Amino acid sequence: MKHLMLIPNNVEIWNALPASEIEAIMQAHTSLQQELRASGEFVEAHELGEEAKFVRHNGTGYAVTDGPFIETKEIVAGYYVVDCVDTARAVEIAGKLGEARLWPIEVRRIDP
Repeated sequence: MKHLMLIPNNVEIWNALPASEIEAIMQAHTSLQQELRASGEFVEAHELGEEAKFVRHNGTGYAVTDGPFIETKEIVAGYYVVDCVDTARAVEIAGKLGEARLWPIEVRRIDP
């Protein structure tokens, strides 16, 4: 059963963290990815850039705007896709992300 874990980030809070906290979060990613690879649950994980494009159909074509918008405090900073036995296990995995100490991690089942 595949699950998507969306990892938000508040850039202001992140930039105010001590270097030791950032290092601990990054080490948690390394450890978690090693664990998931060993168990066969790892599918993929990626850090996302801060820049985004928003595409909206406007009736005759599409319009593109830059994002995230300046008033947005939180961005999606990255994601994991895991293939595990059930949602309870996906939630357990999400709880091991270092960012889970800072803000909620969104876990969604990816329907087959």
